[in-house]
Amino acid sequence: MSNSNLFSDFSEVSTKEWKQKIQFDLKGKDYNDTLLWESNEGIHVKPFYNQDDLAQLQLPELNADTFSIGQVIYVNDEKKSNFNTLNGIKNGAETIKFIIPNDNINLEVLLKDIALDQINIHIETLFLSEDYVKKYTTFFQHKNISLLQDCIYQLVKDGNWFSSKEEDFRQFKAICKITKTFAVNGTLYKNAGANHIQELAYIIGHLTEYLNLINEDDSLKNQSYSIHINCAIGSNYFFEIAKLRALRWLSESLLEDFSIKAELLINATPTSRNKTLYDYNTNMLRTTTECMSAILGNANTIFNLPYDAIYHKSNAFGERIARNQLLILKHESYFNEVSNASDGSYYIENLTHQFAEKSLAIFKEIEASGGYITQLISGTIQRKIKENAQKEQLQFNEKKLVLLGSNKFANSEDLMKDQLELYPFVKQNPRKTLIEPIIARRISENYEQERLKQE
Repeated sequence: MSNSNLFSDFSEVSTKEWKQKIQFDLKGKDYNDTLLWESNEGIHVKPFYNQDDLAQLQLPELNADTFSIGQVIYVNDEKKSNFNTLNGIKNGAETIKFIIPNDNINLEVLLKDIALDQINIHIETLFLSEDYVKKYTTFFQHKNISLLQDCIYQLVKDGNWFSSKEEDFRQFKAICKITKTFAVNGTLYKNAGANHIQELAYIIGHLTEYLNLINEDDSLKNQSYSIHINCAIGSNYFFEIAKLRALRWLSESLLEDFSIKAELLINATPTSRNKTLYDYNTNMLRTTTECMSAILGNANTIFNLPYDAIYHKSNAFGERIARNQLLILKHESYFNEVSNASDGSYYIENLTHQFAEKSLAIFKEIEASGGYITQLISGTIQRKIKENAQKEQLQFNEKKLVLLGSNKFANSEDLMKDQLELYPFVKQNPRKTLIEPIIARRISENYEQERLKQE
């Protein structure tokens, strides 16, 4: 039997026929009220999708690369961090992200004995220094080392620039001439409570500010760049896959519009927003599905979040479990063996298109009102994120948004007061800032604080 005749006995079923069958099975219940639902961002989700749903859609063509297993290392001591790095690489890490707090950190000591031609290195500095980059130019110009400088992220999370807008942008451009890399850190939007559409729009607006800077400088605009977009991944499995696909589609379209040559790299990490203090092992389940979404959404590098990251200091066990989750997905579950596994999925393709379309509409509003930074200064972006965060908080309180082990099926015998090495809640530190900073807040914080008082 030829393959062309294999399914000849099965005729195609139209959308109308599917609806008629479903309506019959509902036995009088309303189809729209029973089976259709709308997400917080206004995405309409149907009970089934078929070829008809793709007929009028423009679909993205996305390149597929196998994902890299990442590990984050905060550098307090160069020798200790170097030891931890070599151990992480030995046990499966393929990309190392160093978070460097100050310009006293010696990169020669930090990177000693690391096979730089085989391992990708991301360096995120918590300061902005052209002099530091010049001091280690040889390292920062290495093809496998990326400097993730992002002075706008500093403004977003802190409320102030490193120095001033003018000086930060001057240094940004000077550093770009050396490294040909920069980053857009969009993790805070998700972690503070933005919905998927807002998150995409703000990341694209954030990126646009840098592309404008590059295009305004003749010495920069004809260069080729490596652009890293960092984003957080939540637990809405299919939405997160579609979000990453839409992000790549929108970002590549933006680069084309600006006529800027760049390699676009998306780095994903599970969000902290849905992680819990009580019944903390559920965090492993959340991060596993979130990493799966990141893989199927074609993230280039995934930095898993240790299950105990919100209340424990960095420790070997938590880091090993986080790394092993990705190793299992890559080498035992074979998530890296199929290219673009989500291509052709009627549901995901439809979601991707809706996300791109709706976020593009918000992005156009931002640009029409003066741009992303202008809206930050006016507080519009902060207000919009707060509104969605409050909506989610109400849903959590009413148990419409469920976190197992917290607002549903909580273990009353679970005690955490003596386990806290880190303060797991938002720290209040009122001070004068240029803008209102965007603050990451976990959705179960209020609930957990009340439980801790009762222990």
